[in-house]
Amino acid sequence: MPADAQVRIFEPAAELFRAAAEEFCRIGAESISQRGKFCVALSGGSTPKALHHELATTFATRLPWEKVFFFWGDERHVPPDFPESNFRMAKETLLSQLPVPVKNIYRMPGELPDAEQAAMIYEQALREFFHPSSGEFPRFDFVLLGVGPDGHTASLFPGTKALGETQRLVVGNWVEQHSTWRITFTYPLLNAAANLMFLVSGGGEKPEIVRKALREPAANLPCQKVQPINGKLMWYLDNAAGSKL
Repeated sequence: MPADAQVRIFEPAAELFRAAAEEFCRIGAESISQRGKFCVALSGGSTPKALHHELATTFATRLPWEKVFFFWGDERHVPPDFPESNFRMAKETLLSQLPVPVKNIYRMPGELPDAEQAAMIYEQALREFFHPSSGEFPRFDFVLLGVGPDGHTASLFPGTKALGETQRLVVGNWVEQHSTWRITFTYPLLNAAANLMFLVSGGGEKPEIVRKALREPAANLPCQKVQPINGKLMWYLDNAAGSKL
């Protein structure tokens, strides 16, 4: 297990999402108090939907949403209205349910024919928003991540070119396993974040990949390379996902 990772297991699953929402809002309130804004990168997949529901209902009044800025850690190479779009999922389950100004929402332009061009446009948007110093990377307050059955996180899949990127913030990444392009944050950007949370729920292949990620350093999974330089790494799991730890 990474020495600096905070691993928490919740039972039942509903408690996982309540605790994740609580931590989201705690970090958000602290960020807004200190810097006047809360900068978040969301993830795709189905697991975040329950977290979004908590934030849009039980926790809806906990943050001044006009001071929260939303970005995405990765996106499918599809238009924003496609069912596969990570942006569409977040819009339907979270952003449309809260008073978030449209100008606070920075989606990846997945509809562009060239995924690498989309990545470069998004990288430029990040640089203009964060204004990092030369040689520095933008610092997100909170990055939400998942983990796939092959150990991928964001769209950093095993064997893909993006795993070796050390300079760029965002890249187009060809994923041979799925015969598709993805747009994804790189490790340098992820690892510059102040808080990163892996949110993992359910059984099936999840318990074994969680066990490998946290117990087998030599497994060489993409998710294991998420190691914040000066930030907090959290693994929030339900009882099923954490059953092999």
